[in-house]
Amino acid sequence: MNDNTIEISHLKRRFGKTVALDDVSLKIPQGIVMGLIGENGAGKTTLIKHVLGLLKAKTGDVRVFGLDPVRDPVGVLGRVGYLSETRDLPEWMRIGELMRYSRPFYPDWDQTYANELRETFELDSAQKIKTLSKGQRARTALMVALAHRPDLLLLDEPSSGLDPIVRRDILGAIIRTVAEEGRSVLLSSHLVDEVERVADTVAIIHHGRMVLTDSLESIKENHHRLTLRFDEPRDSAPALPGALSCVGGPLEWTVVCNGQIDRLKDAAGALNAQVVGQSTPTLEDIFVARVKGKTF
Repeated sequence: MNDNTIEISHLKRRFGKTVALDDVSLKIPQGIVMGLIGENGAGKTTLIKHVLGLLKAKTGDVRVFGLDPVRDPVGVLGRVGYLSETRDLPEWMRIGELMRYSRPFYPDWDQTYANELRETFELDSAQKIKTLSKGQRARTALMVALAHRPDLLLLDEPSSGLDPIVRRDILGAIIRTVAEEGRSVLLSSHLVDEVERVADTVAIIHHGRMVLTDSLESIKENHHRLTLRFDEPRDSAPALPGALSCVGGPLEWTVVCNGQIDRLKDAAGALNAQVVGQSTPTLEDIFVARVKGKTF
């Protein structure tokens, strides 16, 4: 029995001369929250469109629940909740009408749960969608995405339009609840701190390529921020093994690096450097180091 909700193998996608996805492989096990992070234009939304079957894989393979989402959209989409960044909703409907309209599309629609979500999100069933604020539209779309208790929840930039309280208390709680019930969540965002709060595993995509995929715990354990001090000024950054980025100089340099801490310290000692600071970088620090890698 396959325990992976999503399996993507060697997926490539090109739009004209632009490479959107470059040999992407990704597995999302059942019951976890995976954070997909990358800059705008990195390929996150293109990847999600393949998962939804909106784009057909020309090179590579995409499976959701073991099915091809293009060939079997009914078998896939009825089990998926999707929140798009654009929040496309029928402007002429009222919130209550949208709930009644959406219900027949999902065999497992839970009206009691839908009403609970509407109350939690402080939405009025009589209010017309065209009068909703940006935050209210986001909450309405999220309510519809969750009401049928999907086996897979796809969130594409979910915090667009959500105030900090909603982001922290509502969105995070719902993502965690879905994962703890054995369902899966793919959270795509360029807000790295948001992903760090809720994700079990993290995939970093840059220019259409996966540069890192691992559990959040493992990523944090294997990345370190070291501050090195030298007795003599240096006009170039120290060549520490596993270094991803380095700033500072000429006597003191701060390095974000990947590797075993004891080996990194030994390497620093071989450079005649004293380690005067050590800490665990945030996921945002790691992300920036991985995709920017600037050295000053």
